[in-house]
Amino acid sequence: MKTYCKRFLRNFDYPLFFAYLMLTLFGLVMIYSASMMWAVNEYKRAPDYFYKEQILNLKVAYPLFLFAAFFPYKHYKRKGLMAFAVVSTLVLLGLVHIIGYGEAVGARSWMDLGFGSIQPSEIAKIVIVIYFAGVFANKYNAGTIDSLNKSIGPPILILTLAVFSIMMETDIGTSLIIIMAAFSVLAASGIKKETFFKLSAYISLGLFLVATFFYFNWNTIMTASRKGRLEAFLNPFDYITGSGYQIANGYIAIGSGGISGRGLGNSIQKMGYLPEPHTDVIMAVISEELGLLGALVVIGGLGFIVLRALAIALKAKDPHARMLAAGIGSVIGIQTFVNLGGLTGLIPLTGVTLPFISYGGTSLILLSLALGILMNVSMFVKYESKK
Repeated sequence: MKTYCKRFLRNFDYPLFFAYLMLTLFGLVMIYSASMMWAVNEYKRAPDYFYKEQILNLKVAYPLFLFAAFFPYKHYKRKGLMAFAVVSTLVLLGLVHIIGYGEAVGARSWMDLGFGSIQPSEIAKIVIVIYFAGVFANKYNAGTIDSLNKSIGPPILILTLAVFSIMMETDIGTSLIIIMAAFSVLAASGIKKETFFKLSAYISLGLFLVATFFYFNWNTIMTASRKGRLEAFLNPFDYITGSGYQIANGYIAIGSGGISGRGLGNSIQKMGYLPEPHTDVIMAVISEELGLLGALVVIGGLGFIVLRALAIALKAKDPHARMLAAGIGSVIGIQTFVNLGGLTGLIPLTGVTLPFISYGGTSLILLSLALGILMNVSMFVKYESKK
């Protein structure tokens, strides 16, 4: 144990750690600034209510990050651990449809535990990456990774069940993140190109069938809320009093910030114009108060973490380490794109949080766990490169 601790400290990825620490502390400051008026006017709470809640979240996230950073990543491919994680996640994804809440904000995604709430779809994001990496690492070592029926079929079935449940919530943004992260792991698994293309053909066929189903059931599936989001995406200012209200005011906040911003705490849009400004649209407040420079700090920090993850994946000799690093980097990178893409009008707004910055306990805690795993992978890759 003493030898492992020395090795742990000697190979600790300090740049990755400080990027994580900087983003979470920066996010804490911006949550305080963005949420003050909303906490008082909408929730009848003290101005620092969400700030204090996020501090409680960080008190869980930081120790979990350090635990995951210390815990050897190779244990995550144990069949018992993977089975428990997958079954527990699928059960939670099923229960959220029965006892969950969140319809008021467009997705039945949360469960009340009495002492707090959890979002099973956030758990699924990390569990799917860990499960895919573990399964394909075991299949790679056994030499059966290119078998579609035995090796690739079962994980794809688990992914389909998880995504179907999340889509029914309806959380399209998280579904997209999970699918793309899972296939990032698959792309890094070492399967042959022929196998990957064959699998892609099957997936394309599946997507065609899903698209056909949507086409013939469009009026049933596209509720007023979903139609509103699509209309707001196409032209938010035409629907500024309705479905385009949030995104239009986000544009105004971003545009009024300029290069250097109005100054910390001086946002106008957070005074009631931006709904829940401390959550998925927090970048609009950052842009208004700190300008383009503040936005670049956040994008730069998140970009550094993603590029660091990909660099670790490229250096890793162990397929399991490579897949974990690629999957975790993809989750953070894709989630960042979905959040900022929705805010800037590149894609429809989906309600996905900005990693490490937005208010939200489950997202912060699970992403901290994932980054801790990446830290452990980085440590082992660095140690192996010195041999």
